[in-house]
Amino acid sequence: MTNPLFAIYGAYGHTGRLVASELLARDAELLLVGRDTEALRTLADELGAGRRVSTRTASVDDARALREVMTAADVLIQCAGPFAVTGAPVATAAADAGCHYIDHALEPHHVKGVFDTAQAAAQRTGAVMIPSLSFYGGLGDLLAGAVADGIAGVDRIVVAYAVNGWRLTTGAKNTATHLLAETERLTFSDGSLHAGYVEPRNAVFPFPPPLGPRSMIAPFPSSEVVTVPRHVPVRAVDLMLSTSAFEAEEAFDSEHIGADERARTDFTVAVQVMWEGGSAAGQLTGHDLWRAGALASVEGAVRIAEGRGPTKTGVLAPGEAFPAEPFLRDLERQGAFTLTLRRGEGGEE
Repeated sequence: MTNPLFAIYGAYGHTGRLVASELLARDAELLLVGRDTEALRTLADELGAGRRVSTRTASVDDARALREVMTAADVLIQCAGPFAVTGAPVATAAADAGCHYIDHALEPHHVKGVFDTAQAAAQRTGAVMIPSLSFYGGLGDLLAGAVADGIAGVDRIVVAYAVNGWRLTTGAKNTATHLLAETERLTFSDGSLHAGYVEPRNAVFPFPPPLGPRSMIAPFPSSEVVTVPRHVPVRAVDLMLSTSAFEAEEAFDSEHIGADERARTDFTVAVQVMWEGGSAAGQLTGHDLWRAGALASVEGAVRIAEGRGPTKTGVLAPGEAFPAEPFLRDLERQGAFTLTLRRGEGGEE
């Protein structure tokens, strides 16, 4: 039996490098993929893993090259944003070839598009596809699933991200610019997904001590509006991001800083689940959101490759593919964050 081959699209970006390092730490065999042949070779040399690392050049507009990658690989992790540009061709190629697929997207339109366009092909070819298994989107989705587990008839879920020290990569900067300019937002209310203009507003979210109340941007355009309702019976999903994420002058002027400096982020992801007569909450607290996202995608990819993934194929939300709390606990043991759950009003951790 041959070892599974993990392909990383956009491997020489910051997230791709983290994913590659984490997979190599698990003795995986890698195929580094991207459009820049020289950058791929340089990264392979830096990783220094000999026969365990190979490279292949493939741009998003080269359907034949993408097909060859998907045919060779067992699981692909898509790290190259913005996904509004790169997402559809890579996801389509994976679904058609039966290659298991995970991506780092937070863009809700892309995530909805994967569900809408790749579902039938993925089910036909036997691919498991999990969009948005990353820091933004994925961790909020999983935390919502963990907090709401066993609760029927949820009225409202609020997912709030508090981030300090965020330094955007080129891909993240392009994604943020696109999302902030977007006029047709996806929202989830009254039990349905809606598309249309939404007036941004300022809000305050009561994070638990020691963080406390924080000024927030709402609604935050992230993928939980698409994914959470797939596995939680909820009528409304609200998303928020702390204004502190963009307050530092360096946030949008940090494309070329080193990995160590980029890792200096502090984050809290908090979820409130509310239903008639009760509420529950949970939070993730940690440092280096980039590594937390990389660990999430690697954990999912390894589980799928080892036969510990979901029992059904097709496009799945993170919390639909994996039992939410056990998955988060595994990430906690790997040092991604600290998980706290409070089951119901006045409940214990």
